[in-house]
Amino acid sequence: MRIGLVGTGRIGAAHAAALAAHPEATEVILADADAERARQVAARLGVRAAGDVTELFVPGTVDALVIAAATSAHPELIIAGARAGLPVFCEKPVAPDVPGTLAVLAEVERTGADVHIGFQRRFDAGYQRARQAVHDGEIGEVHRVHAITADPEPPHASYIPASGGIFRDCHVHDFDIVRWVTGREIVEVFAIGSNRGAAFFAEAGDVDNSAALLRLDDDTLVTLQGSRYNGAGYDVRMEIAGTRGTVVVGLDDRTAAGSAEPGVAFPEGLPHPDFWSRFSPAYQAELSAFFRMGAGAAPSPCTVADALAAVLAAEAADRSMRERRPVRVAEVAPVP
Repeated sequence: MRIGLVGTGRIGAAHAAALAAHPEATEVILADADAERARQVAARLGVRAAGDVTELFVPGTVDALVIAAATSAHPELIIAGARAGLPVFCEKPVAPDVPGTLAVLAEVERTGADVHIGFQRRFDAGYQRARQAVHDGEIGEVHRVHAITADPEPPHASYIPASGGIFRDCHVHDFDIVRWVTGREIVEVFAIGSNRGAAFFAEAGDVDNSAALLRLDDDTLVTLQGSRYNGAGYDVRMEIAGTRGTVVVGLDDRTAAGSAEPGVAFPEGLPHPDFWSRFSPAYQAELSAFFRMGAGAAPSPCTVADALAAVLAAEAADRSMRERRPVRVAEVAPVP
């Protein structure tokens, strides 16, 4: 399969390296709004750089499209790929806002295109095991869930104003994985946030620490915490407790937390320093799933409709924080 990739920044360059090494990729062609950056990454990986992005949409040039460009470019690129009849993989989010996501969904449904949105936690072995434990009834009836997403240090100040805020940028992964692991829908959110670090978060109308309480459609309660300043390391975990047992994702020798109990040495390993270290196998598995979808061997493992559900929960959380009240997801959902 010949793959065209748009966007050669940090995540794009990582995807490009994975694609270049993938046995199913016969050719990888890179494009970027910054053509020189695309050429440099291509030269480093021994693949080809396109003259510009439009080259990828010339019929017969590529068989599938991977999008890792800036969020603002996602809608146009997904729609272009769909109209060109290409299977599309796009990093989250689909669009910067709900209306943009709805517009993409409508066009994808109209064209019948196969689109895979990149929520990589679905391909992490721990989350897959937790989902199995829930769906097989191993832990009984789920009664509570707790999720954590915490970065060891904040992104660059220039990133924050266009990020959409911590709930849309960071916790959208938690909203998606809560739905996927539990098989339930998020119906209500009560969220709060605070600023304990650099001034650029508050100046952009964002927060650097967050917490939320989610209500699922079966009345299960989910607690959520996040931080841009987690000194112990990159920390992504989920605890799912049921009537017969509890499982925890991310509890291993690299967990970014230590026991306060006397005589307990766990965990003994070094914490993950960043998201790529923590989820590198999941990213690899995610791209393999995209190849299967592109070959027609499997459906999309995470559709635009799935991404919309996570974005609606993020939108409700952001509104809840700003209006200081619980917000039902139906308030921000499109009217049927």
